[in-house]
Amino acid sequence: MEKFSAYIDPGTGIKPFLTPVPPVGSELLARATLPLRFILGIVRTLLSLVLLSVYLILIPCVRLVLFPIPPLRRSVEHLVTFIYGRTALFVIGLFWITEEQVTRKRGRGQRRNESWNPKAGDIIVSNWASWIEVVWLALRFNPIFVLPIPEALPEPPTSARSSTPITHTPGRRTGTGSANIQPPARTTEARIPILGFQEVSLLTMIKMTGHVPAFGPGGPGSFPKSLEEIRKNASRPVVVFPECTTSNGRGLLRFANVFNQNVPVKHYQVFVMCVRYDPPTVLAPTLTLPIPSDTWNPIGHLFTLTKSLSPAQMSVRLLAPSESPSSQLFMANEVLSDYSGQDQLSETCAALIAQIGKMKRTGMGWEEKSNFLGFFRGKSR
Repeated sequence: MEKFSAYIDPGTGIKPFLTPVPPVGSELLARATLPLRFILGIVRTLLSLVLLSVYLILIPCVRLVLFPIPPLRRSVEHLVTFIYGRTALFVIGLFWITEEQVTRKRGRGQRRNESWNPKAGDIIVSNWASWIEVVWLALRFNPIFVLPIPEALPEPPTSARSSTPITHTPGRRTGTGSANIQPPARTTEARIPILGFQEVSLLTMIKMTGHVPAFGPGGPGSFPKSLEEIRKNASRPVVVFPECTTSNGRGLLRFANVFNQNVPVKHYQVFVMCVRYDPPTVLAPTLTLPIPSDTWNPIGHLFTLTKSLSPAQMSVRLLAPSESPSSQLFMANEVLSDYSGQDQLSETCAALIAQIGKMKRTGMGWEEKSNFLGFFRGKSR
């Protein structure tokens, strides 16, 4: 993996964009069970696709029939999403999902769980590592999903080929294979402003998992809307992924300035959560999807998961609302010590998610991942 050394976070040593792999060993067991796992994967994948097809047919029917009664329509839509979403997660091996409400400070006595029930116009903020949490959020809260629209796309990194030529090159010089691997120079990409957001469907959000923001005002879909405009007109909670793309779950990517909001937040509630996945094993692949498929994303990842013989493990940690950035008792100076940027809410959410999820924050964001994907696909050809 030396060719990806330019995409190692210098502060933590984490490679946040590479797909986690299981430790070396027990390959014999994996090979022995390959025929069984292949058959199991085909059956479970087909069943998942059947569930998706029925869901995509049923939801428009519900919206059409119950269009005159919006509250009933949303309730029935949520019920259908819950049934099919939870069944789909069960099929791929998520038999149980651990939900835990946590606080920043552990007290001596046991605290009673607070109501974690986002309403219309509230904001749910989470890290993003897979399409699994997108499905979980949909079945749990039936929210509105949004994708960020950047002002521009990152500039391609300066190639090592354009650097000063090396005249003394001992060893082989074949010009091919590992002898010619030239990773891009390690540089920190400039942060690109987020112009606004675009509301998308659950299916679109799943398909976009792993990708980086690539829409502009002239791109597919509508012109960007401000998050405040979307929130004010929302009939459901709004989910925001400030990382703007997925990591491999081993570290938290740099949050973009998606809120431009001071804390504590007024007029609406902010719910902060963190999703964690277990490391992969030989018989249980990673649930994270940092690198998307070029076509039919994420069907390839789905097949990888359905081949697993071991149950999948996922945990969700929910920050108590009394300690969220929208609580009027929230003390910003306890989280924002030396911050002088424009988006206190984004920085606060990053610090809180890292704390409740026990994750390290990296200095890399979606801009670096955009260049990583270009480099990765170039090397894969």
